[in-house]
Amino acid sequence: MSSPSRPDSRRRRLLRYGALPLLGGGLSGMIQSALANGTHPVPPGLHRAQGQVLVNGQPARQGMLIQPRDRIETGPASEAIYVVGQDAYLQRAASTVEIGAGSQAGEVTASGLRLIAGKLLSVFGRGRQRLETPTATIGIRGTGCYMEAEPERLYICLCYGEAEYTPRVAPGQKRILRTEHHEEPVWISARDRENPISPAPMLNHTDAELVLLENLVGRWPPFYGQGGPSY
Repeated sequence: MSSPSRPDSRRRRLLRYGALPLLGGGLSGMIQSALANGTHPVPPGLHRAQGQVLVNGQPARQGMLIQPRDRIETGPASEAIYVVGQDAYLQRAASTVEIGAGSQAGEVTASGLRLIAGKLLSVFGRGRQRLETPTATIGIRGTGCYMEAEPERLYICLCYGEAEYTPRVAPGQKRILRTEHHEEPVWISARDRENPISPAPMLNHTDAELVLLENLVGRWPPFYGQGGPSY
């Protein structure tokens, strides 16, 4: 897929996805930086810490590295955006995430994560990774996905890419999905053994946020510039 070559073209397309007016404040500034960088990735680490953000129980500082095996927690009305290796994350309020550990081409990267509670939008580079939640295990490869972990169910939207969902309550009822643009969000139940995976609406994440995260790691989402609906 070709990338836009001129900043004004990128700006027009991001405006189409609602990025600049929707994200506002610090996120609008991050979008402007993404436009300036084009497909040049930013350094790894924490790029936004709004409100109460803790890393391994200590207050986070913008610019600090997020390492494999770190635990990131956000308080109420808080948010964190961070880059680990080829992967970028937008962690919403009242959420807890533990980053996995691994290596690729000699570089320490995330090879998976645990979403213990809360809401997380993620984009991942090439290679297989494993996402653990209280309700399901998600095997992914080169995807963008959004998850909300609740006590009784998991919401997941495979925004694009390929994934395998394995419900903990019924491991035999795993499902393999391939999507291009939010086609099949689902609920995964913690209790329903007969029908653990059921359709869900598109909830609480946007194309603008996916564009931002992919730009942080020097990429564009596969739906970018392809026409069709925007979310």
